[in-house]
Amino acid sequence: MSKVTLIGLDLAKSVFQVHGVNTEGKAILKKRLSRGQMLEFFAQLAPCIVAMEACSGSHYWGRKLTSLGHTPRLISPQYVKPFVRTNKNDAADAAAIATAARQPEMPIVPIKSAEQQAVLSIHRARSGLVKSWTALCNQVRGLLTEFGFVLPVGPHRVLSQVPAILEDGENGLPDLLRQLIQRLYDHLKQLAAEIAHCEALLAAWHRQNEASQRLAVVPGVGVLTATAMVATVGDAKQYRHGRQLAAALGLVPKQRSSGGKVGLLGISKRGDGYLRRLPIHGVRTIWRTQQKRPDFEHTWLGQLAKRRPTNVALVAFANKRARTLWALLYHGRVYHPDHQPRWTSAPT
Repeated sequence: MSKVTLIGLDLAKSVFQVHGVNTEGKAILKKRLSRGQMLEFFAQLAPCIVAMEACSGSHYWGRKLTSLGHTPRLISPQYVKPFVRTNKNDAADAAAIATAARQPEMPIVPIKSAEQQAVLSIHRARSGLVKSWTALCNQVRGLLTEFGFVLPVGPHRVLSQVPAILEDGENGLPDLLRQLIQRLYDHLKQLAAEIAHCEALLAAWHRQNEASQRLAVVPGVGVLTATAMVATVGDAKQYRHGRQLAAALGLVPKQRSSGGKVGLLGISKRGDGYLRRLPIHGVRTIWRTQQKRPDFEHTWLGQLAKRRPTNVALVAFANKRARTLWALLYHGRVYHPDHQPRWTSAPT
């Protein structure tokens, strides 16, 4: 029997599909495994390449397979989909993963460490809490507006003005609604405390991570952006130059060209949307401060803002900022505002 050299593994919560091929690409192993059988099966299998889609749980299994001597490869689902030959099922997906993994120059997603995933989990939890907090603030504003109390926009303003409304017993607010608003207000304070706790965890990790501290020195980059960037990128040497990182974040134009005619559209928005938003929000703060400078029109951002709409200029600046962060991570340097790079890509 030929030796299995590559396995396409379709991940799931309970049932996993294995599709093994030899050096010629011929399928010689097809097997369904339960979650409890996974580690035992791969522990008895000779070391080989195990390809998986970069999805939920893939980094965990990547670390486990590495400890067993295998070589895991994570592939973005968008690169696997073109190789599905039949109707979608687990066996067809596993075969497509194996076929995609055999393609030359197939982009591979680096496996994150447990610490990287823990930091990103805090970011995800905080993002969900902020979304719930904002939605609840808007709901409180809407309910009070129905009874003539118009609160200003902004969660912090809502938190500061609701207590006075609740304490005023002569303002005509029905007791039933007063009880409801009190419960919602208490929930808002609880959400605010949970958000603050997540931010404290990130700040503590930031103080212990040298790379994150170096990034936070860059204007427009705070603890959130620095910790998320370091935890997501990991080893910056996986990107040959800063443009690859900007492309991975979806901060480059989407191209639609044909017949020698080049067409550039809006940004591609590929990759992690949360990580893409952080540098954009960061450059907005720079935009607000630089506009007050007397020499703003002579700065790089000011010159670009003359030729392009504001949002286009800000996204372009975020692209430039992402490439700066790559350079700091790749070369292990400290940020210098007046530094002039000697090359535009990594040295070979």
